[in-house]
Amino acid sequence: MKIFDFDEDFDVDEVTDKINEIMSAWSTQLLDIAGPNWIVYNYEMEVKCIFRFQVDFNDLYVRVKLEDLKLNVIHHIESLKDETTYRDNLINAIFFEN
Repeated sequence: MKIFDFDEDFDVDEVTDKINEIMSAWSTQLLDIAGPNWIVYNYEMEVKCIFRFQVDFNDLYVRVKLEDLKLNVIHHIESLKDETTYRDNLINAIFFEN
């Protein structure tokens, strides 16, 4: 399993390319977007890799970047003509610090 860590300075295009490359592999089935942790599963539902975004969800600019990234990746996944799918729970109150 690979783990990729990103801070708030991540480049949307670079990360999009990396995630799309992994999601295009025949062995991936699901991208589970759970706030700061984007987890890629194979067909046996084993974790293939994790993209961890160590960012402040209260920062509007960071949230916009994450939304852009999410839309890019979802568009790519939906363009794949296979069973690859995603689950989206990017923005949730539990990810905001009080």
